[in-house]
Amino acid sequence: MKKILSILTLLALTSCSDKFLEIFPQDSLNEGNFYQTETEFVLLANGCYVPMRNYEKNQHWVLAELISDNGSKQNNIRTGEASRGVIDQFILGSDNVAYEAFWDQSYNGITRCNKLLSELGREGVVFSKESLRDRSAGEALFLRAVYYFNLVRQFGGVPLVTTPVTSQEAVGIKRSTEEQIYAQIVKDLTESIARFAKARDVAETGRANEWAAQGMLGKVQLTLKKYPEAQQALSAVINSGKYQLLANYADVFNPAQKDYKETIFAMQYSEASGEVANQFIFLFAPHTSGGAVTLRPNINIVNAGWNQPTDDLINAFEPGDARKPVSIGYWTGLDWDNQVRPIPYPNKYKPPIAAPDNRAGDNFPILRYSDVLLLMAEVLNEQGKTGEAIPFVQQVRNRAKLTTPITATSKLALQDLIAKERQVELCFENHRWYDLKRTGKAIEVMSAHGKREVALKPFLFDGAYTITPNKLLAPIPANEVLVNKLQQNPGY
Repeated sequence: MKKILSILTLLALTSCSDKFLEIFPQDSLNEGNFYQTETEFVLLANGCYVPMRNYEKNQHWVLAELISDNGSKQNNIRTGEASRGVIDQFILGSDNVAYEAFWDQSYNGITRCNKLLSELGREGVVFSKESLRDRSAGEALFLRAVYYFNLVRQFGGVPLVTTPVTSQEAVGIKRSTEEQIYAQIVKDLTESIARFAKARDVAETGRANEWAAQGMLGKVQLTLKKYPEAQQALSAVINSGKYQLLANYADVFNPAQKDYKETIFAMQYSEASGEVANQFIFLFAPHTSGGAVTLRPNINIVNAGWNQPTDDLINAFEPGDARKPVSIGYWTGLDWDNQVRPIPYPNKYKPPIAAPDNRAGDNFPILRYSDVLLLMAEVLNEQGKTGEAIPFVQQVRNRAKLTTPITATSKLALQDLIAKERQVELCFENHRWYDLKRTGKAIEVMSAHGKREVALKPFLFDGAYTITPNKLLAPIPANEVLVNKLQQNPGY
């Protein structure tokens, strides 16, 4: 944390709308001439998104989707990226580079947000429109809340830092409690909503906004089991009329015509350069498929095959569900055992449109309207309002061509249906592991899933899928325990 929380004098920033992903020239970034003009403050706000953009494409899918019963590794992970494979199998260690990178990127983002908020409050800073100042403050507060929300869901209590600190000061900051972290998250999201509400005239596609903050606040309050508060926040999104379900589920994931009608907040990617592109399809395609799935035979994908849809996920789709072919593709060829069979892969993420290499430009959805609808159904059902909850689930199912009226009438039956709907609607969008933990089903579901995986795959490590309660929290990275003397989570 020492290197992450120090003041950053050189930030790799990006700019929004069509310029949201441009790189700000680094040679102009120094304490002498930065943070002086309105344009530079907007660029500083853009930079707050960068660490999240990086960890969504590199680590978060490992920690939130691969670890769940939705995804697995196609082949023998002993010959691939073992740091990911052992997380998939619940062989968790504090020396795992995936956890360390996620931690570092998260605090990099928090440091940027803190710096922006500090600079916005400095005397003498003039904006042509005060709404631009409010938008920038709203972005910093929202993003800081999301960074902390993902950290606390992974690690439990973490160091809480809300102002710029020196590297020397950072070493002395210990872990706060989960309750303290969540209190700050709620505070940040509440304040961001107020700031965004003053900035509607400068709202831009691709940026966070008040509805993203309301939706995220609803999810946080649901996680805390504060159901009336969650209902209020989610109702604000639904009643705003700003978002709707697209008629065609596949259109949500079309990189040639990116969606901003159903997608409330997403990480923005572009084929323009390697830094702002993702490589999801090159990681997720069957590792034996060459260029048949990626459409780029010049790119070696021998270490691909990650996030392979499991039988558990495939079997969760009902017959006729229009989401299944959009979410899960098949390529027929040699599998890990040299047998020819149809091999599934995540079909939501597409090959590059124009780039000749492995630069893909799909946006990665973090909050969609369908997510909000299903969260609202869960919130209502948990309050005993099962009849009121059903129409929200039905909306999502109707779009999936599952139009038969829902027959579940009990709270427990609807709980199960909502969980299943969230699994198939939001698969490969980094929700499943958090959903399992929030609903108290993680150990039960993952233990049963692990038994099936062990029976199917003889190449797994010894001790694979030994799932104990302590593994509901990830280990604090070893460097943080050593350098910053942070208390390790139990069992590691």
